[in-house]
Amino acid sequence: MTDALSRTHAIALDAADPLRALRNEFLIPKHKHNEQLYFCGNSLGLQPRGARRYVQEVLDKWANEAVEGHFTEPAQWMTYHELVRDGLADVVGAQPAEVVAMNSLTANLHLMMVSFYRPTAERPAILMEAGAFPSDRYALESQVRFHGFDPARDLIEVEPDQADGTVSMQAIERAIAEHGPRLALVLWPGIQYRTGQAFDLAEITRLGHAQGALVGFDLAHAVGNLPLQLHDSGADFAVWCHYKYLNAGPGAVAGAFVHARHADTDRPRFAGWWGHRKDTRFRMGPEFAPTSGADGWQLSNPPILGIAPLRASLEVIAQAGGMRALRAKSEKLTGFLEALIRARVGDALQIVTPSDPAQRGAQLSLRVVGGRERGRDLFEYLASVGTLGDWREPDVIRISPAPLYNRFMDVYRFVEEVETWRGV
Repeated sequence: MTDALSRTHAIALDAADPLRALRNEFLIPKHKHNEQLYFCGNSLGLQPRGARRYVQEVLDKWANEAVEGHFTEPAQWMTYHELVRDGLADVVGAQPAEVVAMNSLTANLHLMMVSFYRPTAERPAILMEAGAFPSDRYALESQVRFHGFDPARDLIEVEPDQADGTVSMQAIERAIAEHGPRLALVLWPGIQYRTGQAFDLAEITRLGHAQGALVGFDLAHAVGNLPLQLHDSGADFAVWCHYKYLNAGPGAVAGAFVHARHADTDRPRFAGWWGHRKDTRFRMGPEFAPTSGADGWQLSNPPILGIAPLRASLEVIAQAGGMRALRAKSEKLTGFLEALIRARVGDALQIVTPSDPAQRGAQLSLRVVGGRERGRDLFEYLASVGTLGDWREPDVIRISPAPLYNRFMDVYRFVEEVETWRGV
């Protein structure tokens, strides 16, 4: 074992980490009397300490002002969703008017598809990745059926072509070229949830647009994980959740992006009162006049208690220096984890996620040598000693060191626990 893989080196990396103080901004769950080794930020991020303050602020305003809280400062509810607009735009690389916090991820996906999946007899098809998160597949299949088309023919799933179960850009390019004349929409993940593989959004957008298709992204595992450039990518739309790397709490309000070129589109949409122009909304007129930009896809007034924790998380990200600073630490953290696994427990764990940092985020997806039952045995052992990743069927353990609160020593101790299990 070289010094670069030692406990002493892990301690030194933590001491030199310019973001080390950010861990104190989060509440770390306990296992017995010690802090848990928490690697589940790709499923549910930890609670920012500031979340309680902002939720309490809303509760106090409700208690003391009731309906007047919509119109009184600070943080009036009428424009509450705008408090997170600039922060979200920074995180996803968008113009402020291109983003909105609203609804849930799958609800937003359906709303976007009302506008951006407009199939015809000549172009009925959607292209997606095989093995997508079930909610996405259910949504896309139901949209194809809703429009009177057959998912068996018109929902095109690109199969992995790499030995580790990942999808090459060449496979995506071939599929888009092969089916291009029939494609109405390309819907792709920013990061594939099971393998942890990240994709080139700008290139996928270019390929889809070149064939005459619209292009959207599910960024559930990419937002708050990778430095995105949604506006520059040219994507037509994107959707995401905020409860993973954005740490906004279980079932948190989600987000959506609509490119500026569609700001005043006449595309069909499902309309709601809160998407109506602010200056005439309270005239209660019968004709819908959408707000320009992503706000025009809102349906109902924002869930104030749901947005409050997101304010706290975005403040911590700004304190870190934004996504580029977090990504720099994340690459080192995940790289350290990969090096330790390969050097010390490579006979027990297979890394599914690509080694190229440009093709992954924080997450490493791991398969245990020996099959599913051995994998479950390791997963349950880790949980019993306070080391929490998550399990995805059929046989993947996902470990995601989040740069906001995970340390290099956390990664080192994870590998130590795998060594202990292997020696039992």
